[in-house]
Amino acid sequence: MPLRLHRYGRFRRWLGTRFGHDEAWGDRALRRIVHTFGAAVLVYYVIPTDFFVVAPKEYILLAALAVVLVLEALRHAANLELPTIRAFERRRVASFVFYAVALVGAILLAPLPIAAAVILGTAFIDPLAGGLRESEGYRQLYPTLPYGVYTALAFVGLALFGGWPVTDSVPLAFFAAAVGLAAEYPKLTWLDDDLLMTAVPALALYAVGVLALGLSH
Repeated sequence: MPLRLHRYGRFRRWLGTRFGHDEAWGDRALRRIVHTFGAAVLVYYVIPTDFFVVAPKEYILLAALAVVLVLEALRHAANLELPTIRAFERRRVASFVFYAVALVGAILLAPLPIAAAVILGTAFIDPLAGGLRESEGYRQLYPTLPYGVYTALAFVGLALFGGWPVTDSVPLAFFAAAVGLAAEYPKLTWLDDDLLMTAVPALALYAVGVLALGLSH
């Protein structure tokens, strides 16, 4: 009997039926809700380095990533069942692993303004874009609505959170939104959009914002 870290989809069924749908709808909704909580990693910037008594905060972040990687290894090696794993992920690296790598990589490798912009973009726009594309009633809002929301979030990350000048942050936010949505759209078999949607705009912003414009990093 396989090990399970779920309750046989009970909460997902409840969530789906609560809104007049089925378990599959509840599963998608739960994944997207959890996805938005990735933005909480930005609390890293507001806690002191020695907040965790046992180790500096960057080590704790890496330890959390290690837990995710161990869970993924157990999923494949020991048949560990995790919630919200889709059929196409059963024989490949799961999306949550790509997402965890993307979040930690952005925090530890990118300048604060860029990390804040791309993390907010991935956390909120990836589920929004996916939901709009799947909805017959709201599909016409894609890509206009995700682009506008991504631009606003990127501006918050670059200017308000990261402290870059407003005059530079406005065009860079529009630029980041275009690159982020372009990176999110392709659905590749072995490379997840959670990683691409974070890494590609981060590299683009670094090239333009830091290398070309000379903004502080």
